[in-house]
Amino acid sequence: MIGTRPETIKMAPVIRELGRHRAVFDPVVVATSQHREMLDQALEDMGIVPDVDLSLMKLDQGLADFASRSLRALSDCFASLRPSAVLVQGDTTTAAMAALAGFYQHALVGHVEAGLRSFDKRDPFPEEVNRRMIGSVADLHFAPTDTARENLIREGIDPETIFVTGNTVVDAIHHRTPKGELEEPQVAAIAASGRRILLVTMHRRENLGLRLYSVCVALRELARHFPDVEIVFPMHLNPNVRRVVVEELTGVPGVNLVDPLSHHDFLGVLERCYLVLSDSGGLQEEALSFNKPVLVLRERTERPELVEVGAGILVGTDADQIVRETSRLLSDAGEYDRMCCKRENPFGDGRAAPRIVDILARSLPRLNGGRAEAEELRGGSGVAGRRAARRRGERRGHGAPAPSRDPPAPTP
Repeated sequence: MIGTRPETIKMAPVIRELGRHRAVFDPVVVATSQHREMLDQALEDMGIVPDVDLSLMKLDQGLADFASRSLRALSDCFASLRPSAVLVQGDTTTAAMAALAGFYQHALVGHVEAGLRSFDKRDPFPEEVNRRMIGSVADLHFAPTDTARENLIREGIDPETIFVTGNTVVDAIHHRTPKGELEEPQVAAIAASGRRILLVTMHRRENLGLRLYSVCVALRELARHFPDVEIVFPMHLNPNVRRVVVEELTGVPGVNLVDPLSHHDFLGVLERCYLVLSDSGGLQEEALSFNKPVLVLRERTERPELVEVGAGILVGTDADQIVRETSRLLSDAGEYDRMCCKRENPFGDGRAAPRIVDILARSLPRLNGGRAEAEELRGGSGVAGRRAARRRGERRGHGAPAPSRDPPAPTP
């Protein structure tokens, strides 16, 4: 299941790994297109073509509107596909509704990136609640860290269903294909200038409005105080983000507003930048993979590992605090070196996807066996994921036989 750009990037390693074991799995990629343009960009970057695209995005869609439409559409989709398992990633509305729809269809639900918690149901909003909802219906919990595993155990999740795998975003970074220089001319020119780059992103719902204005004030001040610095701000397509950023920062010397970058260019800027200011959760993980300090534009984070290892600081959205902490890192080489020193990445080693697929292969026969037996006895039109997989293979021309009842686990 995918619906947004981050989901696509983080699920791509799992999709590729499932595709390597077609004797065991018949993966079907379903997209809600919760974010149409940014999803399409990520699909192209990752080389993924969805088998089913529900095309559910509407202009200025509200949470309740999208949640209700996606739950109905996904329930109908799963009723037709009859999947043995539904894999969801992270904390989006797509992930939450897909998990619920999979539960309604008695499919095994696997949650990739399970157990992250900020312990504030309104920050991040609505993602914190989405994660808790998914955790309540998931059968397999693929936790990226030991901290995430402990969070799930405290909530009463059976420890036998929790597996610490690392985060698949690290897999995506480890296995990216080099393409040479940056493709977007504006950012390529900035990178070639040799000037220090501050990479800035903002998109969280709880930071819209006055908080976003406050961050823009801080960026204007930083650009004025540090003329040797270039601020690169890839703007989210959310009109409530773009309107404020364009109004407040257009024409400010040293501030470069750009459209969302390809995954290749974004990682290229991240690799070349001096430090990161962001409210993104995924970027906290990606930055650590490149040993880049992160000033987190939030009051709390569901990824405390970044702060615990000394690679990130929670600065919130107060303009004075942002200017103070950023200025310190731009002026104090010792403090900067301390934050960006090489360290073991708590978010994983780049092998999360093989672990997830191995666990899934070993768990499916056990957890879905009862459902398959019941369908056989009822004379149902398809045994969970097996007869349906055979029919899908025939329609697509794969010609592959359906897997056996107890398939061997792929080698991790």
